[in-house]
Amino acid sequence: MGGRSENPELWTFLESLHCGELLSGTVTAIERFGVFVALDEGPDHPVFPGVGFITVPELSWRFEAASDVVQVGQRVSCEFLQFDTWNLEARLSLRATRPDPFQAFADGIAVGQKLHGQVTKLVPFGVFVQVAEGIEGLVHLQELTWTPVQTPSEVVQAGDEVTVVVTEIDRERRRLALSRRQASSEHQ
Repeated sequence: MGGRSENPELWTFLESLHCGELLSGTVTAIERFGVFVALDEGPDHPVFPGVGFITVPELSWRFEAASDVVQVGQRVSCEFLQFDTWNLEARLSLRATRPDPFQAFADGIAVGQKLHGQVTKLVPFGVFVQVAEGIEGLVHLQELTWTPVQTPSEVVQAGDEVTVVVTEIDRERRRLALSRRQASSEHQ
């Protein structure tokens, strides 16, 4: 990539941006590794279809594919993360401008509270239970039943409706720990 001397206009623009600043633009291309954005205020980029770039994890909180979140030609407003001097790009986040559903959910629940949910996935160390739209928690193997089991499938299957108790809310890592055992009264 050319440096400051070859692309003075682009370099000057990128250096003028501040972390956390909101920038508007138009989605120009969707690639496997992220999304290119032509910023309204920005000059043209000599190589890429836009001087702004959103890496896949920065698109949204929960999604399957980039095209589920944005379309080419769509107007977006993103938060500026950093000046990528290697690619001469403005690294952007669309996710940062959207409310995190986990934090909103965490605001409304407390440890010890009972929730109803559906088993979404069985893993060797437990099961994942969806307790709200886009919110899943983990029930560890030892928290599934009062009687020890070797595998989750001895007790539940994906799709089962279960009642669980919230045992931990980790806002930083956006994790929810649940117990099915504590929600049943067989050993109270």
